[in-house]
Amino acid sequence: MTLITDATSTALHAALSGLAQRQRVTADNIANVNTPGFLAGRTDFESALSGALRNGDTPTVSGGTVVRSLEPTNTNGNNVNLDSETVIATETGLRYQLALNALDGKYSLLRTSLRTS
Repeated sequence: MTLITDATSTALHAALSGLAQRQRVTADNIANVNTPGFLAGRTDFESALSGALRNGDTPTVSGGTVVRSLEPTNTNGNNVNLDSETVIATETGLRYQLALNALDGKYSLLRTSLRTS
């Protein structure tokens, strides 16, 4: 296994992919906040990622699974809660930035070691 495709890098790439998918789903939810009958989407990539890491497997880079929320609906059949979606979007953005910083730190170490070799 090379330094660029080790388990840490692959896990970070998988997390970035899942977080990007969550951001797209959240944006879709917000865009449809007033659409009658629209059910909010939810993305889960953490289960597969943590399971792969726990089992010592190489995580797969995918967006995770998207399912429709089973939360109660309002009178028009829509269950998008704008406050919740805003919190999810903010949290997702912060987690994405954290994963990018971790990946950048890993690549920075690699660049430094290559320069001093």
